[in-house]
Amino acid sequence: MLTLAVATRKETFERMADPLAERGIEVRHVATEERTVQLTEQDDEWAGFDVGFVHPSRLMEGGVADALLDVPWVNDRDAILTSRNKAGVIARLARVGLPVPRTTLISNPVDEAALVELFSRFDPPIVVKPNSTTRGTGVVKITDRDSFLGVADYLGLIHRNPATGDRSFLVQEYIEDATDYRAMCIDGRYAGAVERRLPDAARAAGDWKHNVHRGAEATGVDLPDDLRDLAERTARLLDIPWLGVDLLVTDDRVVVSETNARPTIDDETKYEPGFYDDLAALIEAQV
Repeated sequence: MLTLAVATRKETFERMADPLAERGIEVRHVATEERTVQLTEQDDEWAGFDVGFVHPSRLMEGGVADALLDVPWVNDRDAILTSRNKAGVIARLARVGLPVPRTTLISNPVDEAALVELFSRFDPPIVVKPNSTTRGTGVVKITDRDSFLGVADYLGLIHRNPATGDRSFLVQEYIEDATDYRAMCIDGRYAGAVERRLPDAARAAGDWKHNVHRGAEATGVDLPDDLRDLAERTARLLDIPWLGVDLLVTDDRVVVSETNARPTIDDETKYEPGFYDDLAALIEAQV
């Protein structure tokens, strides 16, 4: 039996443990953050693992986990960095002609004249988002130039701190009335999808972010072939074995809005038959 190191105890860990155990893979948690870690003395806590699932999101702590575990990862550090850089993903996809939202990267500091000129090239509303956060953190929808300049000023203040590693953010077109899908890919192959939708009451109140962690509901869906193909092409281009691909779909358009190399596993019923067989095969292939 293989032993899999998983650096989370949230939904993914709980849902994957039993199905993978049935397929000869023991799932064990390794705590990598918000704790003390002894570096210079041997500790059995880090022994006995064959493979890691997804590299820890905190890269410094992840480097320690790399050293102490000494195992291959399904999604390694490079995969996490590739997906986390939203601008890099958009640029890679656009370069080969895959559909993405119209997007501009702002690397601070940028003077106000350049920001004013940039805003004039979009039809409001626009979306401003940090380049490397998840779960919709820090994402805002803006309808006027003054508000945009105010948000840019605020981000500029944050980016002046020498400890801030990422001093960039994105300006992106807002796609009205889009249906939000998360397609899962395992080793470049489509493995199922969910539609993420806010409750009607939240939508009536003006909420618009479809992140599950912000109250959206995820419902299993059967994506058409063209959307499956788009998700697979994205995963293969980025070369990330375990990937969530976020799609925004309207009556006349589809775009890849983001990717997630640390996607949460949903209920098995929301995925294609053989989901855990394929995931187990991906894990075993790393050894």
